Amino acid sequence: MPDTVPAPAAPDPHVEAWTPADAEALYHMAAWGEGYFGVNAAGHVVARPDPRRDGEIDLAAVVEEVVAGGLSLPAVIRFQDLLDTRVRQLNEAFQTAIEESGYRGGYTGVYPVKVNQLREVVDEIVEAGRPYRFGLECGSKAELVATLPRLESDDTLCLVNGYKDAAMLRIIQTFQRLGRKVLPIIEKTTELDQILALSDEADQPARFGIRIKLASVAPGPWTKSGGSLSKFGITLPELVAAADRLIDAGRGDALRLLHFHLGSQIGDVGALKAAVKEITRIYAHLVRRGLAPEYLDVGGGLGVNYDALPLGGGRGGVDYSMQEYANAIVYAVQETCDAEGVPHPTIVSENGRALTAHHSVLVVDTLGMTSKPSVPDDFVLPEGAHAITSELDALRRSVPEAPGLGELLEIYHDAVEARQKSEALFQYGYLGLDPMALAETLYWSVCRDIHARLLAVGPDWVPPELDALGDALAEQVLCDFSVFQSLMDHWALGQRFPIVPVSRLDEAPTCRARLVDITCDSDGEIARFIAPEGKKRALEVHAPNGAPYRLGIFLVGAYQDILGDAHNLFGSVAEAHVYLDESEPSGYYVEETIPATTVEQMLARVQYFPSDLHARVQTTLRQKAKEGLIRPKEAQAILADYRAFFQSSTYLDPS
Repeated sequence: MPDTVPAPAAPDPHVEAWTPADAEALYHMAAWGEGYFGVNAAGHVVARPDPRRDGEIDLAAVVEEVVAGGLSLPAVIRFQDLLDTRVRQLNEAFQTAIEESGYRGGYTGVYPVKVNQLREVVDEIVEAGRPYRFGLECGSKAELVATLPRLESDDTLCLVNGYKDAAMLRIIQTFQRLGRKVLPIIEKTTELDQILALSDEADQPARFGIRIKLASVAPGPWTKSGGSLSKFGITLPELVAAADRLIDAGRGDALRLLHFHLGSQIGDVGALKAAVKEITRIYAHLVRRGLAPEYLDVGGGLGVNYDALPLGGGRGGVDYSMQEYANAIVYAVQETCDAEGVPHPTIVSENGRALTAHHSVLVVDTLGMTSKPSVPDDFVLPEGAHAITSELDALRRSVPEAPGLGELLEIYHDAVEARQKSEALFQYGYLGLDPMALAETLYWSVCRDIHARLLAVGPDWVPPELDALGDALAEQVLCDFSVFQSLMDHWALGQRFPIVPVSRLDEAPTCRARLVDITCDSDGEIARFIAPEGKKRALEVHAPNGAPYRLGIFLVGAYQDILGDAHNLFGSVAEAHVYLDESEPSGYYVEETIPATTVEQMLARVQYFPSDLHARVQTTLRQKAKEGLIRPKEAQAILADYRAFFQSSTYLDPS
């Protein structure tokens, strides 16, 4: 432990002023933004959705425009061009890998609509994928019904994962008869029985894929997606039995695809390579057995770097680029096929998170900031103050003179002890409310001054108790949204999302805060933020100045729209769909806005209806008017106010 902690140096007038580059570095935008986001000279977050073009979109300007147009916050701002960019980059990465390796098979991607089923998202991906014959994947009745009409040609692949009943298999069979390339993926052996029986019944060739439970798994939250613990897929003994059955029946051409899936966010490219080699080895054995699968489906897993390191490696990060992902798959398949002497299949990947995550930003209003109480620097203890407050004030005044960490730690321990004394005295009636409040204020003042001293000096090591003061002193910022509705993965999986103020980034933030939502649940907070060490418990924010202060929560385009929970009956947030357009003075245009779910719509989901609720309130008002508590005209005004609530957003109105 160092013997001394020097006093902080006086400010250097030659130190350069805060710049947008400083803001980008503070919020680690280069690490998670993939070059799509930055800060402009005005201190506003900007989106650069197409690297081939110079244009950028000012997020703060978009928010101001849509709010002025009547859209309420919170709102999801969708940069639709980013969907096109990600689809193109994925296909180009595989094409590059195929050309450089001399791979003799092809590649086709499919978008798993479960990641974000919103029609605008699916349509944008279908349009962007048209030059690449990019397909779709679905896993339920509703998704199947929505997906089939979006197959634009007989060359577009559509995969149907998940458990399927006879009705689903029949409609798949019907579209196969129409020439569409729709393949049900067998998840359990009974589905094979159903498919073959329906094929015989319709006198139509069976066409399907099989998902296999591999030995390979990927570390992380999605480990159960692979290995013997997976709820989907068939085992190797079941595969061998199915292969023999097909060959014996002369239906070897029915099996068109082999499939595995390790999870939607594979953090380790080595685990991916091992799984690809394993499935390719299985493919080779089946080929030599007499089967001829056309496709080798490596599932999803192309990760998104939610972390603060350029190539992650921590929870929520990835240790590879999109090109390395494609290279790993192509080279692993090629190497194994060449070793086994079998043809190169068409590679299929089911990437959804990597395509959709970046395109959506959740923008929320902040409604206020609360801080721990503290006295001003020139505070003077009043005469006759209680001894316990005198003790705490003396500790506060001793902080600047403390020569080392040991002395600062001793002051902190003495302050904790004094606080405990004050609480005991108050509990037993020996301390009044006013001195108790002052004691609490002085305790936090001691903590604030110790933390400020350490922050200014920045010693190499700080005792854990003093290091924890930063978290304890962090402000609380109330944000107008629901974690459960809009950031389900944060609550359920501990997923960290990048969070950046939308504006004021041309000035250095002076506060550190935890974010709390407006639900009546203590879990409704964000207290984990991205950082290289992964332990950041507070976000740098600006002090309130009376103007609206908005935060952008990034990388929410995958899963968050769909997983949202209606806790406290908070509904879906508003949306704005934005496109880059350099011909516009603003550099963009808003194609569409979608209002938030109204109170009436949310109430209907839980069987509360306006007619009944209005009638009940009206009955109460009539009774109170008869009793003389209110006038009849006042009763009508109250009823009108009550009715107006039904068409409002479920979120708060900062105005």
